[in-house]
Amino acid sequence: MPAKITYKKGASDKFIKTFVLFAKEGFKVHALDKTSLSNKASFIGEIIKKNKGKNKNFLSFDLNSNQKIILVTLSKKPTSLGNEKIGAEFYNFIKLNSLFNLSLIEKNIVEAKKNNPNILEEFLHGIELKSYEFNKYKTKKKDLIININILTNKKTSILNKNNRYKALVEGTNFARDLVSEPPNILTPKEYANRLVKLRKHGLKVTVYNESKLKKLKMFSLLGVGQGSVNESYLVTIEWYGNKKNKSKQLSFVGKGVCFDTGGISLKPAKFMEEMKYDMAGSAVVAGLLKTLAIRKCKINAVGVVGLVENMPGGNAQRPGDIVKSFSGKTIEVLNTDAEGRLVLADALSFAEKKFKPKSIIDLATLTGAIIISLGEEYAGLFSNNDDLSTKIFKAGEKVGVQDYFQTMTICPQKYLKRAKKLVKKFGDCHYMKIMIN
Repeated sequence: MPAKITYKKGASDKFIKTFVLFAKEGFKVHALDKTSLSNKASFIGEIIKKNKGKNKNFLSFDLNSNQKIILVTLSKKPTSLGNEKIGAEFYNFIKLNSLFNLSLIEKNIVEAKKNNPNILEEFLHGIELKSYEFNKYKTKKKDLIININILTNKKTSILNKNNRYKALVEGTNFARDLVSEPPNILTPKEYANRLVKLRKHGLKVTVYNESKLKKLKMFSLLGVGQGSVNESYLVTIEWYGNKKNKSKQLSFVGKGVCFDTGGISLKPAKFMEEMKYDMAGSAVVAGLLKTLAIRKCKINAVGVVGLVENMPGGNAQRPGDIVKSFSGKTIEVLNTDAEGRLVLADALSFAEKKFKPKSIIDLATLTGAIIISLGEEYAGLFSNNDDLSTKIFKAGEKVGVQDYFQTMTICPQKYLKRAKKLVKKFGDCHYMKIMIN
């Protein structure tokens, strides 16, 4: 159920269905005596006293037969993530209780901001992120909308004049939409067409079709998609917010396998429908670049996504095939269900050679083994650069993303033969090897 947030100049109390008031711990309402509800302070105090000691973030009660009040407890030590979580929990609360028209009062917000400067923006951001739904293909759609009104004067300081949160929501929901689309709709071609539409935000989008990929000798990526009737693509998305110095840019590479059957090394039927999510890494890259463009970020960033469909068929890649990658290295494919690294081999090499970035961050649903290793709450973070990985790790902590960090070491040449023998013992774990010339 979507949430519509509107800033309004004042409103008569009689038109307000539900008052939403920020409060300290114990439901001590911020600036209650300065609001139009000050004459109800005694009544509100009695309600709070009755609920004293109850571990609740929200307290809802009737003001009269037509109006309600919801008190929202804020933390003594506020954080950005904490404020967003309160907003998300608040959305669940009002949805569960079928409350569709709510209003926040300016004087209450201003007082709450003294100890928590970004409470309004981050609270609303949490609501917007939580309210996302993908109902595009449902036969019967509910047209219900939760209206949240911010009652304020034109000259108030609480208006959010920057578009940071709007950009984050648009980028996040763009990624969510891509991941949620069924694979018969979001083919590699359709995906590429949607990325082209990002040009309206000032992004430079370049699409490489199969004929161009063959000229570039990206046979590692092309091999994955050759069993499908749907053409494979590589798409680059460029944002230059610092045009004075284009040399200092970040590159983000995403795996975009629109559907992964495993190819000739076919996956089990159970849960195969979830393989439509095998393009989630590329969706994150696309959503990120859209966010940077909407925010007009003063940085330079490039996204590179490889878009393919891994299908069995008469022309499909076989276990035992040897392909030549964009880098010039040859690859023996021992299991066609290890397609992600084949797509990324060419995408990563292309990003490095064409854009010469100062660092590359690769996002991919590379293997289900990471869930076996770390569970469903952690993301795997592997890096050959401690400084970069530490920054990513700390950034993740701030926004509630849990990473497990592992430093990658480069295996010396003299150990390669021994390593291959050790890995070979694990059978199917040895999916692919690079031929050392």
